[in-house]
Amino acid sequence: MAIKSGLFVETVTMALDTVRTQKMRSALTVLGVVIGITSIVGMTSIIRGFDESLRESILQLGAETIFVTQFSGVSLAANEDFSELMRRPSLTVDDGAAIRAQSPSIAEVALILGQGGRSTQSRLFFEGRRTKNLSIFGTTDNYTDVMHLDVEMGRFFTASEVSHRRRVVVLGPTPYQALFPKIDPIGRTVRIGNVPYSVIGVLGSRPSPGGLNVGQDDFAVIPHSAYQKQFGISVTRSWRGRLQSVMIAAVPRENASREEASLEVENVMRIRHGLRLDEANDFDLLTQDSVLRLWERISSATFLALVSISSIALMVGGIGVMAIMTISVKERTREIGTRRALGARRREILQQFLLEAVFLTGIGGILGVVLGSGVGVAVHLITDFPISLPWWSFALGVGFSGTVGVAFGLFPAIRASGLDPIEALRYE
Repeated sequence: MAIKSGLFVETVTMALDTVRTQKMRSALTVLGVVIGITSIVGMTSIIRGFDESLRESILQLGAETIFVTQFSGVSLAANEDFSELMRRPSLTVDDGAAIRAQSPSIAEVALILGQGGRSTQSRLFFEGRRTKNLSIFGTTDNYTDVMHLDVEMGRFFTASEVSHRRRVVVLGPTPYQALFPKIDPIGRTVRIGNVPYSVIGVLGSRPSPGGLNVGQDDFAVIPHSAYQKQFGISVTRSWRGRLQSVMIAAVPRENASREEASLEVENVMRIRHGLRLDEANDFDLLTQDSVLRLWERISSATFLALVSISSIALMVGGIGVMAIMTISVKERTREIGTRRALGARRREILQQFLLEAVFLTGIGGILGVVLGSGVGVAVHLITDFPISLPWWSFALGVGFSGTVGVAFGLFPAIRASGLDPIEALRYE
């Protein structure tokens, strides 16, 4: 056992000496591996960071909240015909009222116009200041409770203000900062387009996808009755073939399960749309779980695609390892013959060349992990993009590089160990 250990140590030493003395060749050999591992680790850190942050954002929507929409990404992900989705009936105020009245398990129902889909964009004006184009939502008085938002300043509008079409507005963080950087906005009059509204409150930030600043705070909220009057959008009658950005959000009672509440909401909507038992729903029911499942499908496919693309560079690096190791075998033919003549066995020659390949790709793997982590950290520092550096991404990078060394170094190693000692000594 001691003799075998000694031979192994000697083989490792010779392999390291070869790598050290052939610096330029070794650097060129590991370059492709470094690029491949850097891509894999960098992509993994960015995708994982976005994934974790987006999941947190989805969780902030509320575990029990049920959303009813004309159609959503869930239907699109199920490969349903878009033209059929467009022919679905639009949602109405009466749909929300029916859910509230006919679903014993539902505690709160909010109607939201202009959030998602074909959102309404407009500028806000105050004295000499104006905002960029912002999303304008029309909703009910319980919007903050259903959507789990905080009123940072002032108050939200009341049911009476909704029913009387009061021109009151609650600002998001972006218009508040743009129009009122140094003064109290409460009671001030702003214009949404050309229509004056009285500012009664300021909301906190909405959940952002992946922790990114993608305009999630660029919004203002007004009563849905005032929204319909100003923007000419009627949600009192259901239309087929008309895409309206209307969503109903329902929150179950504390003693009711989400499954029971979802079934009640589904039954109410099916009856209102006159669907037979054998007909599929012509609306979408969304919950936190369904959104998470949809994201898992998207993120898994994206991760696989990006890793596959990054692996191309790793394969190119592996081919480079094979090519350079094959040249090395040819150049060291006399050395191999001398070692065989002095008693070295084929297995020891095989080990030496295989270890050289593994050391080269291992070094490339370590450098790739370091550079890939650096890329992720740099992206985070420059853009504030969320990243995640799980330990398994490092193990994946080093493991991939070692596997490349074994896979692409095996052929040159077998060729070296199979050389005839006499012919090798005669080689010029």
